[in-house]
Amino acid sequence: MVGIVFLVLLMIGLPIAFVLAASALFYIWYADQTVLLQSVSQQMFSGIQSYGLLAIPLFMLAGELMNEGGITARLIGFAGVFVGRVKGGLAYINLMVNMMMASIIGSAAAQIAIMSRAMVPEMTRQGYAPSFAAATTAAGGLLSPIIPPSMLFVIYGVLAQIAIGDMFIAGIIPGLMMAAGFLIVLAILGWLTDMPVAEAMDGTEKRRALLFGLPTLLIPAVIVGGILAGIATPTESAAVASVVALFLGRFLYRALDFKRMPVILLRTGLNTAIVVFIIAAANLFGWIVIYEQIPQQLAAWMAALTDDPFVFLLLVNLGLLFVGMILDGIAALILVVPILLPIAQSNYGIDPFHFGVVVCINLVLGLLTPPVGAGLFVTTAMTGVRPGALFKALMPFLFTTLVVLVILSWQPWLVTILIE
Repeated sequence: MVGIVFLVLLMIGLPIAFVLAASALFYIWYADQTVLLQSVSQQMFSGIQSYGLLAIPLFMLAGELMNEGGITARLIGFAGVFVGRVKGGLAYINLMVNMMMASIIGSAAAQIAIMSRAMVPEMTRQGYAPSFAAATTAAGGLLSPIIPPSMLFVIYGVLAQIAIGDMFIAGIIPGLMMAAGFLIVLAILGWLTDMPVAEAMDGTEKRRALLFGLPTLLIPAVIVGGILAGIATPTESAAVASVVALFLGRFLYRALDFKRMPVILLRTGLNTAIVVFIIAAANLFGWIVIYEQIPQQLAAWMAALTDDPFVFLLLVNLGLLFVGMILDGIAALILVVPILLPIAQSNYGIDPFHFGVVVCINLVLGLLTPPVGAGLFVTTAMTGVRPGALFKALMPFLFTTLVVLVILSWQPWLVTILIE
């Protein structure tokens, strides 16, 4: 009955945080467990009572400052220096900038929104099909939750009670594998279709692009370098990155107006509040799931199916593909990790970092798959491309992500080698 209520509320368009909270409260009433009402507020608060979650608003602030400060435009020019006159060059530039942005923003929806405004009009102007331009941009957004920093990794680290910095490091090789796969897709599509040739820069333009683009690399260097060197936590790195983005945008590029700071801070606060409320509501729902001993029941069922860790992960991937289609990635992560992680560790001996990367990549696919597909609809809203045409153009990138997902499920060392 609770599942029916959950699906009905979801289908009528109620925000996912309210769906989760209302479903949990309905269960308490339906099961006549009103004594649990005394712990509802405590459970919601405990879900957000973690130092690691402080990194989320700081990464959001760094992304907002970067966009307002003109850093995105400099990254595009910087990437263009290394492409030259090649077929489909602007598509490669788009993907390269998405990789750099992924190491700064940490939110796929925010990255897709920013890059759709910056890249799709220019690609269309140079002769690319609007659906392909939008698909390339949206596919680049898939890198954001994998290449550190990652909002999903922060939340998973809190849920799994593992080091968030090590979780970031575990995502480096998978993120690069996805990026390499996308570059191969672009190369194949460039060979099969008549893509425009990139406009070449002269010597003066290259020097100028390098001069103004190099300082932007300070932001990912601060975030990833600080964590890898062990001199800063992810939260501290995010704070320093925000300061660097503020300095570059205001004093070097002179594009950031301090009068815009209240708007920037308000937007950051609102976006953070949405994420935090989802976490709190999902923690309440997860508490009900654990109270009903669903993890133990699921563990017994899975153990009867297979004792092979790889087969178990394939089954998890298959199930999460459907979960990601109807649930927001953050909410889905908070729901499935308390249920599946204990099973993965105790029954199959799967490393928590390996399991986290596989789960996060899987749920990232849900960003670009209907019916929910937040990233899909952000892209269509920003570009005007029809969802059907966009999804069709995205298929090669989604297939590539699935291939990477299977390889990572099969070979866990690709995730754990950098943290051993």
